[in-house]
Amino acid sequence: MQNLLEISGKIKLKARELGLLDCVILPAGFLAEEQAYFQNWLVRGMHGEMGYMERNVEKRLDPRELYENAKTVIVVLQNYFPSETQSDTTAPVLSKYAYGTDYHFVLKNKLKLLLSFIQAEIDGCSGRPFVDSAPVLERAWAKRAGLGWLGKNSNLISVEHGSFFFIGELVLDIELPFDKPKLVRDHCGNCTKCVDACPTKAIVANRVVDARRCISYQTIELKGDLDESLKGQFENRVFGCDICQDVCPWNLKSKPHNEPDFKPKTEMLALKRDDWYALEKPLFSELFKNSAVKRTGFEGLKRNLKFINHTTKPV
Repeated sequence: MQNLLEISGKIKLKARELGLLDCVILPAGFLAEEQAYFQNWLVRGMHGEMGYMERNVEKRLDPRELYENAKTVIVVLQNYFPSETQSDTTAPVLSKYAYGTDYHFVLKNKLKLLLSFIQAEIDGCSGRPFVDSAPVLERAWAKRAGLGWLGKNSNLISVEHGSFFFIGELVLDIELPFDKPKLVRDHCGNCTKCVDACPTKAIVANRVVDARRCISYQTIELKGDLDESLKGQFENRVFGCDICQDVCPWNLKSKPHNEPDFKPKTEMLALKRDDWYALEKPLFSELFKNSAVKRTGFEGLKRNLKFINHTTKPV
């Protein structure tokens, strides 16, 4: 019988071999601290048209309601900070997380490999990976795991890694040796760089983001017309937004990832401003095959381009 330290060590070693930044093993349970905040955010309508946020609230707050017989939650981080960015500083700006293959596929595949490893080497259990596509409060679990604190922009921030990372969970129906997460204090202090830099003023209070004003929500989640009251405030962002992260002092510690699937196409980084506005569907499909940009689709991207276009050039 393997001892507890050996089991924990094996899992974390495998996570590192898979290229994950960190891995913490926790008991499944109820997220009591987050309940009031999350429900108040919904009541105030700050989720906008993201109706799925209103559904399955009980499951969001407790993975035992989401996955039958859940006993363990393994929380992992995956770096996505790129080594290079778009070459034309006047071109429409793509969020860094969307440079390569859709993270849902990449991180979920890694979690499936971790599950297979646990089943083969430790226990023939059942489990399910979650990557931002099911009712799981990722940042709450990462905070509980001691992987960081919630910044004023509501993103999880790590002392070691900054905030350019994805969060994933593997929920299992067995108990594993649980970690004792370190207590991570809030290191934001009096800094308000993210609040001040947000061009649409979406950070309406400390750790409270009104999604309806957020550029990421507008350019990705919103399915209809963009909010005309925000016209001229997107700072050339065409899909997603990194502004509140780019200005965060803790991201001075961000180091480029080494994940091949996140490597951007050279042709995409080289697109000039006029290339974006002349983009046709065949090239869109080629450049953004398996990309998160497919979420908004070609028509959605053209809508966004039209919204941020401040010249008389046709879109």
